[in-house]
Amino acid sequence: MKKRTIFLLCLLCITCMVKAADKPVIKISTENIDLIYKVSDNGRLYQSYLGKKLNHSGDIAYLPQGTEAYLTHGMEDYFEPAIHVVHNDGNPSLLLKYISHTENQVSPGVNEVTITLQDDKYPVTVKLHYIAYHKENLIKTFSEISHQEKKPVVLHKCASSMLHLNRNQYFLTEFSGDWANEVHMTELPLAFGKKILDSKLGARANMFCSPFFQLSLDGKAEENQGEIIVGTLGWTGNFRFTFEIDNKNELRVISGINPYASEYSLKPNEIFRTPDFYFTYSFAGKGQASRNFHDWARKYQVKNGDQNRMTLLNNWEATYFDFNEEKLVKLMDDAVELGVDMFLLDDGWFANKYPRSSDHQGLGDWTETADKLPNGIGYLTETAKKKGVKFGLWIEPEMVNPKSELYEKHKDWVIHLPNREEYYFRNQLVLDLSNPKVQDYVFGVVDNLMTKYPDIAFFKWDCNSPITNIYSVYLKDKQTHLYIDYVRGLYNVLERVKAKYPNLPMMLCSGGGGRSDYEALKYFTEFWASDNTDPIERLFIQWGFSQVFPAKVMCAHVTTWNKNTSIKFRTDVAMMCKLGFDIKLSDMEKNDEAYCRAAVQNYNRLKTTILDGDMYRLVSPYDGNHTSTMYVGKDKNKAVVFAFDIHPRYAEKTLPVRLQGLDANKMYRVKEINLMPGSNSSLRNNEKLFSGEFLMNVGLDLFTTQQLFSRVVEISIE
Repeated sequence: MKKRTIFLLCLLCITCMVKAADKPVIKISTENIDLIYKVSDNGRLYQSYLGKKLNHSGDIAYLPQGTEAYLTHGMEDYFEPAIHVVHNDGNPSLLLKYISHTENQVSPGVNEVTITLQDDKYPVTVKLHYIAYHKENLIKTFSEISHQEKKPVVLHKCASSMLHLNRNQYFLTEFSGDWANEVHMTELPLAFGKKILDSKLGARANMFCSPFFQLSLDGKAEENQGEIIVGTLGWTGNFRFTFEIDNKNELRVISGINPYASEYSLKPNEIFRTPDFYFTYSFAGKGQASRNFHDWARKYQVKNGDQNRMTLLNNWEATYFDFNEEKLVKLMDDAVELGVDMFLLDDGWFANKYPRSSDHQGLGDWTETADKLPNGIGYLTETAKKKGVKFGLWIEPEMVNPKSELYEKHKDWVIHLPNREEYYFRNQLVLDLSNPKVQDYVFGVVDNLMTKYPDIAFFKWDCNSPITNIYSVYLKDKQTHLYIDYVRGLYNVLERVKAKYPNLPMMLCSGGGGRSDYEALKYFTEFWASDNTDPIERLFIQWGFSQVFPAKVMCAHVTTWNKNTSIKFRTDVAMMCKLGFDIKLSDMEKNDEAYCRAAVQNYNRLKTTILDGDMYRLVSPYDGNHTSTMYVGKDKNKAVVFAFDIHPRYAEKTLPVRLQGLDANKMYRVKEINLMPGSNSSLRNNEKLFSGEFLMNVGLDLFTTQQLFSRVVEISIE
């Protein structure tokens, strides 16, 4: 009897192994995350699991089948699909079956899995790509769609990613706002039906809604605990995230290009590659998810993510359009006095037939205005070099004013409706980057300047208008390609710039926050978070962007916005990101000027900790009258803590702030820095020695009941 039982068990195991071989299990894994797919008896691919890494392989057999991985339009599913294709014969359905999958190592710690699916009736292929960054616990996914039908098929939608979740509750945090009011964080519970986050703006796509989200599972999002998925799309154009809960309380998250007005005619054998969708899954709240993104971005995604960033002085708020060579040279002297690395000349330096004296004219005519700059940009670069600072320049090469020579000569290069009155956003229109001739022109703006003035060390690349008057002369009968081909044209230009000038740093400006995505950051070293430089508002804006982006890519300038705040408060806020100034020293008190010089020195000394360290958000500005953020060096030998009292009540009780990220067994010296000249620290226990354990469990008294008061504290091992 025992032999018979053993024989049957062995036979059962062999049968299971054969079936397992017939029905592959596909794992995409990082250090802490597993995304697992299974092939069912019907030959279709299902997402079986997404969550904490499963370390016992035998358990995987017991996972449920799950939900079909990349749901299609026109079949038996009743909810939002990932893909919708119309074939040559008008059939709008697709049924994808598993064909094969491959696994390969891209680089140490980075692995790619590619799953090939095909329709069982039509020659349509979909490849799902998953690239897992092991240590950073981040997964990048995109899709490739191709076919071999006789004529083009029409893509009505195709997602970069489709994720399935089955939990009790879901809480979504979105990041929305407007110009000068970016990334306002709002959390809401999801219930049956759809919640959509999207953009239809084309060029300056992120003006109202940012292309990233946080999704908390089984409870509201918390900073240091709970399960949370953070996702973002690498696409500098229209995007859409769809969150749909079905009748079983299961959630599907669909991410990709917004299909609005973007039906795409796909030729035979042409490959349509979707944008990259990036996500991380944290089991220790929002803070860990952010640090995952920050580490991944600096190492793998952002241009020159491992290199230094320059501090700068910008002339914009000091002069606006009203400047000449003499004023600019004086501001260069201010840059030298401050100790920053670069002087940046902003808008207003170009055009002659229609001189750029306001934002109503001149865009598109990229030659120096003769009466403002009689000696040209070359004189400014030479003068800056003699003074020991770099020279940077503002451009907005994708845009044109109707009052310009470019518009008069090449109206066919402009996105505009042929038979309607033009509508202008900020008195300008968008050039048609779907047109290769326009791509050559936009590349030439950079190339001509760099060829003529090779000492230009930096470009501030602006983009102040969404696409309006939506019609392309070049695309003719393929108008639904415009939104997609515009972005592809932009990337063609940026690839050419990067190839010819690989070490040229550039700021992605876009009116502040209008472009903040990781595909663009392959070409730009940083982005301008907001035109709003009020330091109180910046505390909220920087807090929002920090959920997904490291301090290294966020520019923050000290300006005259909100003069109710001190120069110290404004500078301390800006020091939490990539520091710059937009101010005249002649407008400052001597003590303020001395403070700024000392703050620049401190920033340069601590730059590695702030820009390359781990960020810990200690106290949220959304929670009350105070906020605090700290940065810890990777070796845990140094940290910098920023604390701000915004509008505390007179008799408010303040509590110690517990630090994070330190080594519990190391001894740290606590020292307040960035003090105004002649003042002493009021920090209790300043210059004292504490263990990391004490600082993280007991904390420091960083807050006060003073209005608009700020502190910067340096934490160093003894």
